[in-house]
Amino acid sequence: MEKFITDEIQDAAIKDLGKLVGVASYNEPAEPNAPFGKGPKAALDKVLEIIGNLGFKTYEDPDGYYGYADIGEGDETFGIVGHVDEVPAGNLEAWDVEPYQLTEKDGKLYGRGTQDDKGPTIAAIYAVKSILDKGYKLNKKIRVIFGTDEEILWRCLAEYNKKEDPIDLGIAPDAEFPLIYAEKGLQQSHLFGPGSTELNIDLENAFNAVPGKAIYNGPKQDEVMAALKAHNFEADQTADGIEVHGHSVHAMNAPEGTNAVVRLGIALADVYPDIKVLQFLKDFGEDANATNLLGDISDDVSGKLTFNISSLKITPEESKMQIDMRIPVKIDHDELIQKVSDAVAKYDMRYENFDYVAPLYVPTDSTLVKTLMQTYQDLTGDTKSQPAISGGATFARTMHNCVAFGGMLPTTPDFMHQANENWSKADMRKAMEIFAEAIYRLCF
Repeated sequence: MEKFITDEIQDAAIKDLGKLVGVASYNEPAEPNAPFGKGPKAALDKVLEIIGNLGFKTYEDPDGYYGYADIGEGDETFGIVGHVDEVPAGNLEAWDVEPYQLTEKDGKLYGRGTQDDKGPTIAAIYAVKSILDKGYKLNKKIRVIFGTDEEILWRCLAEYNKKEDPIDLGIAPDAEFPLIYAEKGLQQSHLFGPGSTELNIDLENAFNAVPGKAIYNGPKQDEVMAALKAHNFEADQTADGIEVHGHSVHAMNAPEGTNAVVRLGIALADVYPDIKVLQFLKDFGEDANATNLLGDISDDVSGKLTFNISSLKITPEESKMQIDMRIPVKIDHDELIQKVSDAVAKYDMRYENFDYVAPLYVPTDSTLVKTLMQTYQDLTGDTKSQPAISGGATFARTMHNCVAFGGMLPTTPDFMHQANENWSKADMRKAMEIFAEAIYRLCF
């Protein structure tokens, strides 16, 4: 195999990564032609400037949602789908370096976005350049697509798909090697039901996390604590009320967590048996696959449905819950939603959609998956790792015939969304080598 990545190529990639890391690009209030704020728009402008200087033809959506850069010609388009927005740096005192300045230390590149997703995106861009520098002629058009809203609601690529032609195949370098060929559907919803004058409760949490604690400061605390103990649920009496203990995990792994909100709801149902939403929680139980509610919802590719109840609110006017479902890739979405709606109706509750992201499924015997897997194995010697499924979500699922491919190696420590986010130069180089060889095999 030809060696595409040289020291000069990597040095140039790191230099341009520094330019992009230097732009703080977390979501902010909308401005004209900057729907997600000035930061993501500035990062989009910067990355298009960077790739334009490498010979790509660039385009920026006039409304500021997305941009892309093309090179080569052909009947098919190979897409590389990345994003230039990021989460905020958070507590600056937790950082050992300036988060918006690329810092090289002990062979590692520090800065917000180095892993997620500015680093892998730049690595993929320079992988393409490294092949072109060798004089090879493309047999496909390569389009690098830049999103600006990946960390929030993906509105950027929703606009892209409204306005642009689909790619024919592609990769999203925003996960872990070897690749993810199946991502469950992501449905976030609300359940509304009758209110109650007996009980007022407000436990609001993020959709995508199993709540690790729930505070109850309402009436009948002795009875509620007794009910918790009867169910063997861990809880303590504190100055703020009863604190129910759980174990928080990401919603895609809900069966591995312990849901404190559900546990509190089950106990409250014993004390307030006439409140319908609490009886729903009691009947639902602690089954994060929702078999008590829906029966077995699973497929032979991506396993079981996960069903996370993250929030509970009861007022005199209404009750409300948030749910996060990760739906197996072969399950019919509309039929599932009807089944949920019918099941909750028995408790005088109604279902309301909040946000839905369709699943990803590219068969493992496809040319795309087989080529990417063979490339990864050839360049790493890792023949044990297999194509993966995920309850998480990457931009790959927004595109036709696209999978998440890299850029983190299985041995790369995960610093995404954390203080001192960094990517080692050695791992970056290996990722660039894998990207380059894979793109060469698919596009040249």
